[in-house]
Amino acid sequence: MAKLGVDGHDIGIKFISTGLRDAGMEVIYLGPYQTPDSVVKAAIDEDVDIIGLSALGGGHLNQAQRLFNTLKEKGIQIPIIMGGVIPRQDIPELEEVGVKKVFLTGATISSIADSIRETLKEKTSD
Repeated sequence: MAKLGVDGHDIGIKFISTGLRDAGMEVIYLGPYQTPDSVVKAAIDEDVDIIGLSALGGGHLNQAQRLFNTLKEKGIQIPIIMGGVIPRQDIPELEEVGVKKVFLTGATISSIADSIRETLKEKTSD
């Protein structure tokens, strides 16, 4: 779980990280002010199954594209999910970039956990 760029609003991502941990998932929280390179390095080092991003300060389209470009440059395929304050009209563009699921404000921990489990099932069946 990480926040890219200069968005330091981290209460939501901390809440979601704790909830996912309580739902039985191992969560690695990198915190705010991350770069695509730092997220990808941590994902490789920790052998993660999925990358979760939080976006509250705008820039989510650019951030998702930069992260996917970094993964592609390294030849790595890790599913990415995003959540936060994201306009509904931006979801198709995020999905086009490759974001597997976008969670809007108000999504429940159980719905996020269920979606992660489903994404991981899809990944293992590929």
